[in-house]
Amino acid sequence: MNSMMVPLGTLAPPFALPSLAGEIVASDGLARGRPLLVMFLSNHCPYVRHLERELGSLVAEYTPRVAAVAICSNDTKNYPDDGLNGLTEQAHRAGFTFPYLLDDTQHIALAYQAACTPDFFVYGAQGQLAYRGEFDESRPRSDAPVTGNALRAALNLVLTGAPVPEPQVPSMGCGIKWKPGNEPS
Repeated sequence: MNSMMVPLGTLAPPFALPSLAGEIVASDGLARGRPLLVMFLSNHCPYVRHLERELGSLVAEYTPRVAAVAICSNDTKNYPDDGLNGLTEQAHRAGFTFPYLLDDTQHIALAYQAACTPDFFVYGAQGQLAYRGEFDESRPRSDAPVTGNALRAALNLVLTGAPVPEPQVPSMGCGIKWKPGNEPS
């Protein structure tokens, strides 16, 4: 499944969600005048597992210039690997140093129009969407190396205040596992 390619310039929807550590992380206190990287991830998806270590390294490279947060919105009843224990294990395995949040109601995924895992959204310091797209051209079982070059290029442009040019290639991954009745209309 591909990401929805939300219109550039869209404002970042606010959120306040519990982290894996149990504390509430709110968007308004996270960015504080910095660009914000919002990533919809999961533990069970082979697309996320394919890039998770490089993603952990890439985000660490941009900290503290960019605020970053991962959100898991999957139905954990039907996909228990995406529950608290699985996500905690993933964060350790991949070296994630950013907050990993649980969107149990799936309202935040709907607000962001997230469609897949991984799904990446980069907002400028003023909260406007500057990039939504792929991590890089690598996919599971492809020969392309995992580099993060597409996301890295977008972050570099946003940090200088320059626009990220179109076309932007949609992210590709596992569809978000919606709870019955929560599917986007």
